[in-house]
Amino acid sequence: MLSDAKIEGYRVQLVERRAALQDLSASSSAARRPVELDQSRVGRLSRMDAMQDQAMALETARRRERELNRIESALQRVDDGEYGDCLKCGEVIAEKRLNFDPATPVCIACAR
Repeated sequence: MLSDAKIEGYRVQLVERRAALQDLSASSSAARRPVELDQSRVGRLSRMDAMQDQAMALETARRRERELNRIESALQRVDDGEYGDCLKCGEVIAEKRLNFDPATPVCIACAR
């Protein structure tokens, strides 16, 4: 069982990580905009590079959104008093695992 102080420490980490991801999302919105198809302004290869950059930015945004969802779920478990318990088996998640990823929902045995 995790102490209240440890849980509060994990909450702080989760809130800080959420804020950082939200800042990154806001600052990278320009990279996700549609690519112009006007060949008179941009050459074909440059446009292809821009499209590849856009695709990478969109995938990064999807991953960031998944991470934000994991963080929100972890914060909800903190609020519900269920933080630190594996969602699959109900056992306590090892502190070493929570230190590595405070948003993890499952113990190492269930993750395998």
